[in-house]
Amino acid sequence: MAMRGEFSSRIGFILAAAGSAVGLGNIWGFPTQVASNGGAAFVLVYLLLAFVLAYPVLMAELIIGRANRSNMVDALGKISNNMAGRLTGIWGCVTVSLILAFYAIVGGWMLAYFADAGANLIGAQTASQWLLTFSDTRNILFCAGFMMINSFIVLGGVKAGIEKWSVRLMPTLVIIIIALIVYVSFQPGAVEGWSAYLVPDFSRVLDPDLLISAMGQAFFSMSLGVGTMLVYGSYVSKQENLPAIGASVALVDIGVAIIAGMLIIPAMYVALNNGVEIFAADGALIAGDKLIFTVLPALFDTIGSVGLLVGLAFFALMVIAAVTSSISMLEVPVAYLVESRGLIRKKAVWLMTAIIFACSCIIIFNFDVLFSLVISATTQWSQPLLGLVLCIFAGWVWRRDAILAELKSGNPEVESGWFWKIWPWYVRFVCPVVIAVMFVRSVV
Repeated sequence: MAMRGEFSSRIGFILAAAGSAVGLGNIWGFPTQVASNGGAAFVLVYLLLAFVLAYPVLMAELIIGRANRSNMVDALGKISNNMAGRLTGIWGCVTVSLILAFYAIVGGWMLAYFADAGANLIGAQTASQWLLTFSDTRNILFCAGFMMINSFIVLGGVKAGIEKWSVRLMPTLVIIIIALIVYVSFQPGAVEGWSAYLVPDFSRVLDPDLLISAMGQAFFSMSLGVGTMLVYGSYVSKQENLPAIGASVALVDIGVAIIAGMLIIPAMYVALNNGVEIFAADGALIAGDKLIFTVLPALFDTIGSVGLLVGLAFFALMVIAAVTSSISMLEVPVAYLVESRGLIRKKAVWLMTAIIFACSCIIIFNFDVLFSLVISATTQWSQPLLGLVLCIFAGWVWRRDAILAELKSGNPEVESGWFWKIWPWYVRFVCPVVIAVMFVRSVV
């Protein structure tokens, strides 16, 4: 069997794992959730739930991955010693591939809008019109382009691909966000946006819908349940202190979500000040794809020639956020094909790219029926259930002494610390119950 890759540095792992967690959801989902759910009150609940719920599951994935030094299918198979583990692993690989199939379409839109910002800079109006028109041809071409970028990075393996690019892309992402925050904050209307984002409405804190939204956001923004963190964990050196490194990943992810809000919400109020409609018919702030593809481009149009550069920077940011998440998703089935099925990495990458791109094309040709269906099936149904099953594996199936031995390899004193006093029973009793309740609430 070929030598497995390993992250060469702690910062390389933290940036790659945080890159996996920082996706389009952090930038287009989190800010509008905050603004429409009681401002800073939502941020506080989110912070709490990220550490109360998402961090323990993140740790379960990292520990399982590093202990078994293998992909999701083999790792869960080794823990359970039966087919149930392997089947769960395969279910994870299928789910993550389907998530990537719709994510690549959205990533393609980001690329198209980035290209459009470039076309506007050089005054290519015809190209711009084609780029902004929703068509099967455009969607397929840009989805293919987006998948090619991912394949190129994942072909390099862990050190020369994923780590090398994460260490470049993540700081770039943060620099672009901060530069845009500074620019937007000096525009008329920004102050109202800051107050909508930062002033808490504490009457909302115990609202069950707010709690469910915050929990869902915390869970999905850390890309849990589908094996990305498990596979990345399997590439971490045995010398690393896992609870500390996991906390760093959670903090970077939460930090990026919060600074994304400092950009998006003031930008929306600047747009309002410039005559752009930012509220939907029910009075809530416009969120999701409408926010990214309608409200913000309209804002860039209202600020003249600087708007072209701001638009270019913004869509560069969105492409980077999409890529850092997608490479981790592609790595999950690739790792399985390389280690379990004995394919060479190059073959595995191209095979998975072809399969996922074929799924994307099927979604594009049946867009009205399949797009939102695939998103619901994967992120609202499959992902929380996988998170639940991972908690059961970590809490009930896997032997406690094996978990402790794994943690001790990077931190000999772990047994006397807080983490070991709380985490094992927590992931056993609290996480499964909370995830199950959240799942039933969201489905019913």
